[in-house]
Amino acid sequence: MSDQTYLTNFSGDKKAWPVYITLGNLPSGRHNSPTSMAVLLLALLPIPPKLSKSSRADQHQRQINADTLRDVFELIFAPLQDPAHDGVPIDCANWKVRRCFPILAGWIADHMENIGLHGIRSHVCPRCEVPPVELGTNMKVYPLRDYAIYHHYDYENWIGETDPADITPESLGIRLGQNVFYGLNWVSPSDLHKPDMLHTVYLGLFKHMMDWIQGFLKKHGRLEAFDEVWKALPPYPGFLVPKKAYREVTQ
Repeated sequence: MSDQTYLTNFSGDKKAWPVYITLGNLPSGRHNSPTSMAVLLLALLPIPPKLSKSSRADQHQRQINADTLRDVFELIFAPLQDPAHDGVPIDCANWKVRRCFPILAGWIADHMENIGLHGIRSHVCPRCEVPPVELGTNMKVYPLRDYAIYHHYDYENWIGETDPADITPESLGIRLGQNVFYGLNWVSPSDLHKPDMLHTVYLGLFKHMMDWIQGFLKKHGRLEAFDEVWKALPPYPGFLVPKKAYREVTQ
């Protein structure tokens, strides 16, 4: 997992891009406990410099940034290549030694980080080839992105015998040859994308849903009634009523 984070808002735009590693079969309680050390800092990715105002220099710098990011990830993932293919003996919890195959199973990041790692544009899906205009419509099931094909294509020879004339890198929203996960043993890059709960669910879907619900209730004059129903709910395990609202109901 990775999280590009601003370090300060007072002295420029200093950022860090840490990469964390964890095991996928640990209980969520262990994952979420800082004292369990279940999530470890693996690396700090380089942050590219600001782009210049020149379009030619801008394109050149983007290519340098992409190549640098791919080289760093090749260095990070190198220790996984042989164990994922041949296995490695690991001590298990029952004191037995078993041959295990550690494989990269998922990558948790927000959307903007994922598009940089998968080498795609910001308006497309990192998992399938759904056109941007059909995102969220659920009208058709589109094929998963085959990053192996993207890696071996080039702009000059994109249109071949098996390629429809309307399929281009721009229509698929890709930047050729820039997926950092391509080439890992037993790993499908299109299956790695996992939603970031904070940015995708809490700050994305949930905020959007609550804005829509509040607007709907205000339009029909039911917002206060909706609030009163929630404030009247008694506390029970797994549900926390705000203390202020609970005091107003109990007084």
